[in-house]
Amino acid sequence: MEMEKSFFIAVMAIFALGAWLINNWIRAKHGYALEDSWGRKVEPSNTAEAERLKAENKALHDKLDAMQDRMIVLEKIVTDRGYSLADEIEALRDNRRFDDTGGVPLNLAKKERV
Repeated sequence: MEMEKSFFIAVMAIFALGAWLINNWIRAKHGYALEDSWGRKVEPSNTAEAERLKAENKALHDKLDAMQDRMIVLEKIVTDRGYSLADEIEALRDNRRFDDTGGVPLNLAKKERV
């Protein structure tokens, strides 16, 4: 009988500890003040550091958004039908003779595609 009481007390203590941890996790996730073991509110000690990190995080997110916009533009340029880099490279391979200026002439006439 004594063993059952000890087990019940241990289970209740573990349950209370788990509920307290879950409560503090939810409060921290949503930005509320945390509680100590006696139920008193505990504020973070270095809020200036947290504000600096938030500002840095926002700046990095803005930079990432700008980079994603640039990447979209680059993808549109590369996948555009008018983009003829492959044709220009093939023209350079086909025409290996030099003209009077010492350069390689480019035959950029569009080839018929099948």
